[in-house]
Amino acid sequence: MPHCGGTRPTGNAAETVSGTAPRLYERAAASLAGQIASGALAEGSYLTESTVAVRFGISRPPARRALAELARAGLLKQAKGKGYVVLAQAATAEAPSAFAEPQAAAGDPARLKSLASWERIYDEIEDQIVARISFASWRVNEARLARHYGVSRTVARDVIGRLQQRGILRKDERSRWYAPALTPGYIGELYELRAILEPVALVKAADRLPDTLLPQMRARLDTAIAADEIGGATLDALEEDLHVTLLGHCGNQALMQAITLPQSLLIAHRFLYRWTPRLFVSEPFLPEHLAIVECLGSGKAEAAAAALERHLGVSRERAIARVDLIRREFNAEGLPYLERLVAD
Repeated sequence: MPHCGGTRPTGNAAETVSGTAPRLYERAAASLAGQIASGALAEGSYLTESTVAVRFGISRPPARRALAELARAGLLKQAKGKGYVVLAQAATAEAPSAFAEPQAAAGDPARLKSLASWERIYDEIEDQIVARISFASWRVNEARLARHYGVSRTVARDVIGRLQQRGILRKDERSRWYAPALTPGYIGELYELRAILEPVALVKAADRLPDTLLPQMRARLDTAIAADEIGGATLDALEEDLHVTLLGHCGNQALMQAITLPQSLLIAHRFLYRWTPRLFVSEPFLPEHLAIVECLGSGKAEAAAAALERHLGVSRERAIARVDLIRREFNAEGLPYLERLVAD
């Protein structure tokens, strides 16, 4: 049982407008409105420009506008000092529809036009690359990516830049873009970096957390622990609770940006949890997260940071086990813009 002596998600990009594709602030507003409607962002949750900017990998001006638009729609209210507070869902049940992203029907001429924006194709490309780095490293061909999606080289370059900001792509010695494989060594390096940075952010966030955040996290963890079966999406959301939402309250945007590279593992986990949700009889990170939440609830930030460091230390081997299972049980299909790299 967890115990603590007492009674949890980069870089900048310019806004682009092309066809019917949503602008950056619209995408952020739509996503946040959906989270409010679903209860993922509960009443009383606290949002700031810096946390929204880090979460969506955008600059502060579009983050500021997204928050202002949500406030005008009645989803948020200005907090004392900086930031905004989420309002009760019952009072805003109809508001999220105002932020729904425009959908182009299959065969609609507007569809190709909307794909001229990197925001429209980014999520699919990220998923495709992350789904393959369990098997190997992959070189990304910018020209082929542009042809595959029927977009300009500029749009393809924007996608690649975003992938680099998210820690998914790197440049090799010849300045070519590639996605490094999730080898045991690379996973170990990322977890080592996380174990250095995340406890620092947690201590900084401890005194800045909204009153409702820890009880909400505790309730979601209790529900998950009591459940007979947990899906990959739930595991991913619980990881984001602690490692993105809670740490995002640290008030240090530079620190959160530094955390982004090793947290590319969280992006990879979305795929790993989807395909290996039952790797363990009971998901071992749940009581570890609960121990951290209990320490924070008891006002023991340093103890919570130490618990987080221990959690990241043991999580490394579990991540390696998930990747190993994926590598043994599944195959990676080729894509025109990805070239599998052979290890030396």
